[in-house]
Amino acid sequence: MKPERWKNPANKLFPYQVGFTSPPHDFDAAPSDFLGIAPEEVGVHGRIMHVPGYAHELKQRTKNFDLLEEFVNCMSNSGADVVGQVGTNWVHCNGTSPNEIREFCNKLSDKYETPFHMAGMCLVEALQEINAEKIALNSVYYWPDWRDGIARFLREAGFEVAYVGNFVDQGFYQTQQEVNDLTWIFPHELAEKSVTYVADQVPDADAIVINGMPNWRRSDGLPKRALHYTPRFEMVTGIPVISSDVALYWQIFKTLGVAPIGQHGHLLSKLNKD
Repeated sequence: MKPERWKNPANKLFPYQVGFTSPPHDFDAAPSDFLGIAPEEVGVHGRIMHVPGYAHELKQRTKNFDLLEEFVNCMSNSGADVVGQVGTNWVHCNGTSPNEIREFCNKLSDKYETPFHMAGMCLVEALQEINAEKIALNSVYYWPDWRDGIARFLREAGFEVAYVGNFVDQGFYQTQQEVNDLTWIFPHELAEKSVTYVADQVPDADAIVINGMPNWRRSDGLPKRALHYTPRFEMVTGIPVISSDVALYWQIFKTLGVAPIGQHGHLLSKLNKD
């Protein structure tokens, strides 16, 4: 059970405390991005999974899936009010269905008395929130097995996935190895090019989905995730854009009952209306 002392607000550093975890070998932007749009009453703590020899393979995620429970346990003991798992493809690496992942999240949330959200599941929940049915999936840097896994997961959630494609499928790179060598950071201009390419494939989509956590390097050299590009994406395409990072932040804010500061696109704007 969660330590009794955290039931007393006077013992907490922040009124709202959020924990994030990310895959091994990734210095993750999620804690910084989330904190950057959160009210000052929100505090954030990050914890990276430890998997020696990690090579971003789905089978390694399957083998180390139990580390998610360890993470929730640690964050609960430390007084987190809600915890989020960064990285879309953990929800499908075991061949699991959306219902199975929902049950898994609920089980850990109840066991450790701390709501637990997985980014891939948050995509499903965010799409349901905006009543999307027909979607176009921008798989950005995803390897083929990652791409196909998340497409299968979204279809099992009941969505019509009318297009699926990564940067290689879209013709921006010749090989997956070229994409992998860039370590999740891509040129600034590719952000809009990729999203508009996907919008052109399915102009009547209810939403464009961006899986994973791609970063695009601004003209000043600073990499930024979809959170920072979403208003522009939605303006140029005329379609709601739901990315894994924004979906995760939305669900965490919703759980806390707190709205983000500023305007960050269609999904997060709904929190300001609640």
